[in-house]
Amino acid sequence: MNDLKESIKIKKSTKKGHYINLPTSKDKVEMGLLKIATAGSVDDGKSTLIGRILYDTKSLTTDKLEAIEKTSKQKGYDYLDFSLATDGLVAEREQGITIDVAHIYFSTKTKSYIIADTPGHIEYTRNMVTGASTSQAAIILIDARKGVIEQTNRHFFINNLLRIKEVIVAINKMDLVDFSEEKYNAIKADFQELMSKRDYQDQKITFIPVSALKGDNVVNKSNHTPWYQGQTLLEHLEIIDNQDIYNRGTPRFPIQYIIRPKTNEFHDYRGYAGKVYGGELNVGDEIVVLPSQTKSKIKEIYFYDKKYQTASRRSSVTITLEDNINISRGDMIVKVNDLPTINKQFTATVSWMDSKKLFIGEKYVLQHGVNKVLAKVDTIHHVINPDYSGINPDVNGLGINDIASVTFKLNKPIFYDVFKNHRTNGSFILIDMQSNNTVGVGFIQ
Repeated sequence: MNDLKESIKIKKSTKKGHYINLPTSKDKVEMGLLKIATAGSVDDGKSTLIGRILYDTKSLTTDKLEAIEKTSKQKGYDYLDFSLATDGLVAEREQGITIDVAHIYFSTKTKSYIIADTPGHIEYTRNMVTGASTSQAAIILIDARKGVIEQTNRHFFINNLLRIKEVIVAINKMDLVDFSEEKYNAIKADFQELMSKRDYQDQKITFIPVSALKGDNVVNKSNHTPWYQGQTLLEHLEIIDNQDIYNRGTPRFPIQYIIRPKTNEFHDYRGYAGKVYGGELNVGDEIVVLPSQTKSKIKEIYFYDKKYQTASRRSSVTITLEDNINISRGDMIVKVNDLPTINKQFTATVSWMDSKKLFIGEKYVLQHGVNKVLAKVDTIHHVINPDYSGINPDVNGLGINDIASVTFKLNKPIFYDVFKNHRTNGSFILIDMQSNNTVGVGFIQ
């Protein structure tokens, strides 16, 4: 699909409704859009950092900038309060904290970004998981005056749990410690000790000393840190190669829709539409359809009305097969000899998000990709302390924000991979059957 010339449009949240055009070829899409999750404790300066990036990249609309200037003046500040650019809820503005996940859109000449501004409070752990679940990179903020604290452990744990490969540790408020190299190195050493506790070793960790309020090393290089020879935060984001940060795996093609035009021209046409995850599919590949385990070969790959030899990962395409097979929505096409696990039972790490507790024996709708099955909680093995302080095996239920190891039994098999090998095919959500609310998210072990 390298010669694909069509484009998609992603709406940027500005007053004028500006659009960013992103070509859909494999290389340009992956180099063109980066999703970032932020994490930091109360008053570490996450919202200020994001506001500073928007300001220095000239991504703020005129009316938004005027509102920030007006409000900052009313509060008696002798500086612009950039946190106002992201704190959307009234309670957030009043308390000066982030409560809900906000998604901020901006772009440079070379890349487009979506930043998930997530809360740092322990009571909003579920929000942190939600914001980071679709991100490929993360920024963890540390207050230079406080250093690595318990919440830092929790933020790093979540990034480790979600297998985020690119993590930037922004040591913020360096202006309040006189841009001390000694202080920066001490915090860096403490964080590196924390890194030794992780079970996911493929992460790239980058340390950057910044002052979000003053703008040092955020977008522009600081004159106050001559001892720091690295890149600014934005410079580093600009050179991240998306092809390196997406978790690669074997290709998985869950069927979302069966295309049967039933016109004279396409009377016998049968296409299978969906999105490719984990790898590539090619014309001529020998495949297996799950759950029937019927074999065939890929005959054609379509994007709209154009044919291609390859369907790259993350591309939405329509596939035809050489054989007329009975395939339904929720089935999955995989390569021969690359089958996922097919089972009615598995153990997963679950992040519980509902005020109503989870207990052994409870039943939920488990949605895995486009498939929905009935799931029963068989065993709660232990609750995991997300600050790396160990586990608690003496539990009989999960409360809101708990993270635990749980075994489920299903009413019919699903075809899955372990999360560490395949982020998409190794994750699921739990839905309450009465309220229809999403109450938990799981990562298959």
